Amino acid sequence: MTDFTRLPDLALRTYGGAVVAANDESFAEREALIRPGPPSFQPHTFGAKGQLYDGWETRRRREPGHDWAIVRLGLPGVIRGIVIDTAWFKGNFPPHASVEACAVDGLPAPGELAERADWVEIVPASALKGDTAHLFEVADPRRFTHVRLNIFPDGGVARLRVHGEVMPDPTFLRGLTVDLAALENGGLVIACSDEFYSSPNNVIAPGLSRNQSEGWETARRRDGGNDWLVVALAGAGTVAVAELDTANLVFNAPGWASLSGIDAGEAALEEEKAWFPLLPRTPLQPDTRHRFRLDSDRRITHARLDVYPDGGLGRLRLLGSLAP
Repeated sequence: MTDFTRLPDLALRTYGGAVVAANDESFAEREALIRPGPPSFQPHTFGAKGQLYDGWETRRRREPGHDWAIVRLGLPGVIRGIVIDTAWFKGNFPPHASVEACAVDGLPAPGELAERADWVEIVPASALKGDTAHLFEVADPRRFTHVRLNIFPDGGVARLRVHGEVMPDPTFLRGLTVDLAALENGGLVIACSDEFYSSPNNVIAPGLSRNQSEGWETARRRDGGNDWLVVALAGAGTVAVAELDTANLVFNAPGWASLSGIDAGEAALEEEKAWFPLLPRTPLQPDTRHRFRLDSDRRITHARLDVYPDGGLGRLRLLGSLAP
């Protein structure tokens, strides 16, 4: 099994995902399914409905049928793997679950999904264990916008992760100035020197980083080198503005940074000499949003960010236009 969990979670709440419907959430709310971070648990904490759980939990079913929840992906794309995590649900987890997916244009309401959606099973009904993260690889190559988690017959699930490759609607991006590096537009960090504290894909995530954990931060270097990452852009294009944001990084921001680009249609990424400068080595300030106009009008497919010697970055934005 490939490590699909290194791909972005297309359903994550901070990426714009939403649990738009569920047939039941008597014990614990459906929204918890797509919260960022691992599920938490504090024993002997009771509310009016019983023990409090960081997850989605339905009532004990006394009639035929099963429970379900529908998630609108914040980042539509090709799903490579599903994680159904029953963390902390030990005596109340569902014995089986399946996942379906569909692709519907626009932003349909739950009722419209029932009319317009053509649901496809991407994870067949599979046995679950309590307090366990279950990984299921998905082979379907199609683009999806929604998933439906079915649990049989009832119970609790802490988290649903939907890992895959972002695939936006290219007709929406065409002719606009867009962030070519953005995860939501199809950008992806494909190589990185170090990710000791946090994932490098954080730097191209939607929105602003609210704390250090929502950016990219490396370990302290002691070898005289520098850290770097490579972003595959949403598509070939030209970059006019680079934004390097060290927000929240007060004592661990890089001292300097530089940017370079390459057109992978003309040269291989491994060819050091094929990379050309976009932004020379430039001093950075801690906890600061830096914006630079770039002079290059050359087409690129990938960008490389070098930070000197190490440290963290909250966000990297590369604003430009897709090639025709």
